[in-house]
Amino acid sequence: MEGHGAYNRSSRVQATGSSPAVPLLEKAAREVELPLPPETVVIADYGSSEGRNSLGPMAAAIRVLRDRLGPDRAVSVVHTDLPGNDFTALFQILASDPDSYSRADPTVFPCAVGRSFYEQILPSSSVTLGWSSWAVQWLSRIPGVIPDQVQIAYSQDAAARAAFCQQAADDWRCFLVHRAAELSPGGRLVVLSMALDHHGDFGYRPAVAAIYGAVLDLVDEVFISKEEARRMVIPTVGRSRQDFMAPFVGSGSFAGLTLEEIDVFYGEDRIWTEFRSHGDARKYAARWAAFSRASVCPTLAASLDDHEGRAAEFIDRMEARMIGRLKVAPEPMLIPLAKMVLVKGSSQSSA
Repeated sequence: MEGHGAYNRSSRVQATGSSPAVPLLEKAAREVELPLPPETVVIADYGSSEGRNSLGPMAAAIRVLRDRLGPDRAVSVVHTDLPGNDFTALFQILASDPDSYSRADPTVFPCAVGRSFYEQILPSSSVTLGWSSWAVQWLSRIPGVIPDQVQIAYSQDAAARAAFCQQAADDWRCFLVHRAAELSPGGRLVVLSMALDHHGDFGYRPAVAAIYGAVLDLVDEVFISKEEARRMVIPTVGRSRQDFMAPFVGSGSFAGLTLEEIDVFYGEDRIWTEFRSHGDARKYAARWAAFSRASVCPTLAASLDDHEGRAAEFIDRMEARMIGRLKVAPEPMLIPLAKMVLVKGSSQSSA
């Protein structure tokens, strides 16, 4: 992710897409088994990025919990992301944004951990309520190059597709194992992620075409080499409903978790909705290019031979060329998403 608040400024697609999952989080907060006092109630935000899109969901969960806990019971909110995340931007927004949950409730205590959620982040049985939005589509590692694309969903290479599919399955199980360890008995986790729709479509086709086309443009301009372009991969996957459910097939549980609810749906393309109102093709293109710049271009830039020296210019050039391509023929983006609720067996049920 691009730092210095760039993700916060360019993550409207994610914010809009996350909103249908917030009612699931509120429901989970009403139904979750609470620890006995004086034990602190812990909410974990897995994959927080710079924090903008965490404010609303965390505030919603805290409001529900506060009705159950009373005014004085402490709540700890732990935001987690990779060590290279811009945690400075996160803490600045928590301190200054009018919508910050920490400004409204003095008995809520935010903190952050820089560690991958493909390992255990928090102590065992310590998390009451978990939330992860627009995060688990990112793989723990890149399993190989994609010879004919930067996004595996649009590759025709069978070997590459198989490798990414296996990595996605392994990572989903790994994520579940560690969240199961961290959740307290009766704890609940709400997950929202990119997905494949019932036709197997990953979506974002015009945006991905613009990204890959921009990479090829920079090869033609001799700004990047063919070898650098070959290494450029966006390590995200869209899982199908069946993929998400696979670990639970048979016994109905996995690592002590049950999948209580899952729904695959289409997120709103607010950029397209606004374009239909204002009709400015360049504005439409600029917003999708900014989304791509903040979310994936830094990952592509990491493949440059001289990453530190050329990354900024590479990202600027990518954004400009994406704008040039996307403004030619604006069209809506398909945004397949999955939302789900996972529950750890309660202390009562195990007694």
